[in-house]
Amino acid sequence: MNQSSSETATTTLKVAKSDSGARRTRLREFQTQLMARMQAAQSGSQIAVSQLGVMIGRSRYLVDLREAGEIVSAGSMTKVPLTKDWYLGLANVRGNLTSVIDLSRFEGNESTLQESSCRIVAFASGLAFNSGLLVSQVLGLRDSGKMEQQSSTEVGSLAPTQRPWVVAQYRDSDGNVWSELSLSLLVQDQEFLHVGL
Repeated sequence: MNQSSSETATTTLKVAKSDSGARRTRLREFQTQLMARMQAAQSGSQIAVSQLGVMIGRSRYLVDLREAGEIVSAGSMTKVPLTKDWYLGLANVRGNLTSVIDLSRFEGNESTLQESSCRIVAFASGLAFNSGLLVSQVLGLRDSGKMEQQSSTEVGSLAPTQRPWVVAQYRDSDGNVWSELSLSLLVQDQEFLHVGL
């Protein structure tokens, strides 16, 4: 390899490293901001209505920051035999075995595709329920106060009695429908509590 080829390869390597480093820095900043907002919501010091926006399957959900815990990479999960298809298994979340649920499948929709963008949103420790939801994508913080609340007839969703854990639905300025998910109501649902066949 001549000197100019070597210099070009070195320059390309430096650019690739700086792009990778910049991405890591942006991700770290986002995680730090998100953690600060979640802690503020859990302590009650946040006045604005902020929720974590997530995509589960093809649907958008808003999760109250006081009910959300850790957000970790979906990684590997250990299947548990003789369980329903929406119960994906157990994952190690910061040293704790956490049950992972596919909410899309639980609600009778198609299964959430497990891709590199998937994350597990663990339930907050205050719910005293060691579980988490598989989400297709974390969409960041959202403010339902800036969205238009919808009636169930406007969005054509299931009746509230069929999904009591969905407490409201909103439409944002881009026309996307968001379902406000109450994890505290979800963990009280008898079907959700019985994962065995």
